[in-house]
Amino acid sequence: MVVLAASIITKSGKALVSRQFVDMSRIRIEGYLAAFPKLVGIGKQHTYVETENVRYVYHPIESLYLLLVTNKQSNILEDLETLRLLSKVVPEYSYSLDEEGICKTAFELLFAFDEVISLGHKENINVVQVKQYCEMESHEEKLHKLVLQSKINETKDVMKRKASEIDKSKIEKNRSDKGGFMSLQSLGSSARHETGFGSDTNISSTGSGFGSGASGFGLTTDVESFSTKSKGHLPSSASAPPKGLGMKLGKIQRANQFLESLKAEGEMIVEDVRPSVVGQSKPAAAPLTDPVTLTVEEKLNVTLKRDGGVSNFDVQGTLSLQILSQDDGFIQVQIETSANPAVLFKTHPNINKELFANENILGLKDPNRPFPTGQSGDGVGLLKWRMQSTDESILPLTLNCWPSVSGKETYVNIEYETPANMHLQNVIISVPLPALRDAPNVQQIDGEWRFDSRNCVLEWSIVLIDNSNRSGSLEFVVPAADPSQFFPISARFTSSRTFSDLKIVNILPLRGGAIPKFAQRTLLAADNYQVV
Repeated sequence: MVVLAASIITKSGKALVSRQFVDMSRIRIEGYLAAFPKLVGIGKQHTYVETENVRYVYHPIESLYLLLVTNKQSNILEDLETLRLLSKVVPEYSYSLDEEGICKTAFELLFAFDEVISLGHKENINVVQVKQYCEMESHEEKLHKLVLQSKINETKDVMKRKASEIDKSKIEKNRSDKGGFMSLQSLGSSARHETGFGSDTNISSTGSGFGSGASGFGLTTDVESFSTKSKGHLPSSASAPPKGLGMKLGKIQRANQFLESLKAEGEMIVEDVRPSVVGQSKPAAAPLTDPVTLTVEEKLNVTLKRDGGVSNFDVQGTLSLQILSQDDGFIQVQIETSANPAVLFKTHPNINKELFANENILGLKDPNRPFPTGQSGDGVGLLKWRMQSTDESILPLTLNCWPSVSGKETYVNIEYETPANMHLQNVIISVPLPALRDAPNVQQIDGEWRFDSRNCVLEWSIVLIDNSNRSGSLEFVVPAADPSQFFPISARFTSSRTFSDLKIVNILPLRGGAIPKFAQRTLLAADNYQVV
């Protein structure tokens, strides 16, 4: 047999992977591949097609074709055996047998085709040997990498030596400049000493413009003028950048020039870390806009049974305080709750427990101490609470899943419901699926969906659940599977309504004056919400 080419093509004739094994023009091979979809009949059982010149032996793979183009004199049995081996090799290298998966592993598939077919003839080889030969290390390649790495290391050593030599030369130059400056200073002081600075000594020179010392144009005055000018440069040198700053700025400038040249060539540069000048502080985070900010946050941990009922329902909440100025720290916080006996509150050890129990006011035990200030982190925790229940009626989100097998397919229906007093935002319901190569067939959905092929999960997202969509459903079809494979179903969402219904009534200043402006932030987040 003689295999002219082996390819993986789409049903429209687009070649994803193509390997030519004989000396033939590329245009001719592309013509054979383009003509194949027109020759394949619908409903035919055999997997080969013959024309006047060549024979097509093919194998359907999902929505693609694994195709061998051979001459008509080749043995059809050997062609089928080669095709069968290639059909086993392809799934070993491609994680998904679709167009995207084949394109990502195109080079690995080409190398595997070369191991199976050599010069148009099938090698006596199996799948295990193909993988072994493709993964074998080359001694020449390893030697080349070692030589290349040694050259890189040698170049780095030379670069370090050159850099140290440049630094030493700059240090010597700075020392020589300082030495010359000191010699000029000593020259000026010696001249002042020899000419009797401040005396009436006359040193004149004919034709040189020197006069008497008293006239202000004598040698003493000129030397003093020079010395004074030299000293006049000292403040500017004292205010100059510290030693080594010029070199760092030069490196930064060269780096910026290099980045600009890359941008000009069309490279994508992500500048997530910018070089900063020595001594320059990092930019501060965006400040809070209100003097006092109180944050009410609840985290929800719920485990539901797939047949109905609640296995675990746990709410953990915190009230935190952030104050910008210490002057606003001498305050007390008056709150209001829903008075639900299932919600158990616990104050910070520094909070006056009696004041909170009697008047629902949060204040420090020592009223002369202010609350800590600052805006880093989550603030100062004032109050914690916890709520546990098995009452299914208080659930913010109820999920019902009904998988049913019908022949070779499984129909999955999922329905959600929310109570009238809850508004949920950014709801994402994740449904695990059995191992699939293609996305499930979604027949009906209230919202949007996405198929995570890597984790084999269907994500159902609803931006907002309010009075307009208190309930919704999703229906999709997958190949026949065990109903337990669609569990556990998990959900993520947020809400501005909490179970404690805690509200900030007022801020009470302890030292009189105006009540500081305050802001309240409320958040309920599903930390772990599952149907098992």
